[in-house]
Amino acid sequence: MNIRNLWITAMALSIITGTALAGTATGTSALDDPAKMSPFFTDAGMKTLKTEKDFKTSWTAMKPNEQAAVLKDCGDTKINKSHADFCAMAKKMGG
Repeated sequence: MNIRNLWITAMALSIITGTALAGTATGTSALDDPAKMSPFFTDAGMKTLKTEKDFKTSWTAMKPNEQAAVLKDCGDTKINKSHADFCAMAKKMGG
């Protein structure tokens, strides 16, 4: 039974670590995912934010863990520079 628990724990840690490293190795963030970000913008090029009311509608449609990932990425000063307007609105909604 002990070996089984150790094996399960090791597998869980490897999956979690692998996922975390995969995200950082490619340099991607939640803010660079067009599928997640497009509901917040009025144009296909994702340059113009929706109104505050529409932004809030899109924000509340997100899962809580996705909101947390976005807010975490907005806290990163390097990422925040290229998404300053979006991050300001996201922080207003959820942080």
